Amino acid sequence: MSLRAQLWLIFLAPLALMGGLYALGLTIPVPVLGRGYVLRVDLPDAGQPADLPKVYGPEDRSRPLVVIDAGHGGHDPGASGAGFQEKDIVLGLALALRDELVKQGGIRVALTREDDRFLVLGERFAIARALGADLFVSIHADSAGDSAGVSGASIYTLSDKASSEAAERFAARENAADEVNGVPLEGQSEDVSRILVDLSQRRNQGDSAQFAQLIVREGQGRLTFHPQPRRSAALAVLRAPDVPSVLYESGYISNPADAQRLASPQGRLNFAITMARAIRIFFARQSGAQGT
Repeated sequence: MSLRAQLWLIFLAPLALMGGLYALGLTIPVPVLGRGYVLRVDLPDAGQPADLPKVYGPEDRSRPLVVIDAGHGGHDPGASGAGFQEKDIVLGLALALRDELVKQGGIRVALTREDDRFLVLGERFAIARALGADLFVSIHADSAGDSAGVSGASIYTLSDKASSEAAERFAARENAADEVNGVPLEGQSEDVSRILVDLSQRRNQGDSAQFAQLIVREGQGRLTFHPQPRRSAALAVLRAPDVPSVLYESGYISNPADAQRLASPQGRLNFAITMARAIRIFFARQSGAQGT
């Protein structure tokens, strides 16, 4: 038998078998696998907003709101070293800062996560925007691989190029019903939307840089900084166009001394006191600028 005839036989034999069974009134039982193992999940009603994190502090909504983002979480441990995981260290720092701000009063506080859960990058700054945050602080811990001698904290803001690209993408989104700094984009031309977003992004870049400088200033003598503590990069978590945002790399988890310090109660307290003071000064300056 030729190869071509064999191939035809392979394809036609099952059809012939099914046709013969059908002609005789016989059926082949279908296994229930795939039907008996269907998972059913109750979805929220259409139009219902997703749950947002709890806001701590005064109920007065005119008080400034800071959203603290503990990086990584869940199945994403982040960097690791000296027996620690980044997701655990940064959550401890975030909780300490929340507690310090709530204790001092006058500022509302929310956390993107308060436990070991995973959030995608877009969810993190989306929470800040949904809550109408006045400041967004994302906390991480760096790693230098085998270079255990590298240490110190650094503060990242969004780079100029990344800021322009982010503004372009935000303005071009199909969902033009969004708004930036209270100005609706719906009904605006594409050029006007792009200009509005770009102006907002640039203003918030300046505010972010000011806050980063305050962290360095207030941390002198209390925190250990990298020799080059101020940096900028194309970080997705900082791309909210209307919320001043910084990413705080608290230290190098690959450095045993840094890791031990960040995981210690005193290390968390030093961080919380410094960051809380920088946040208060930042909001005081913002309030003064708005009042002039």
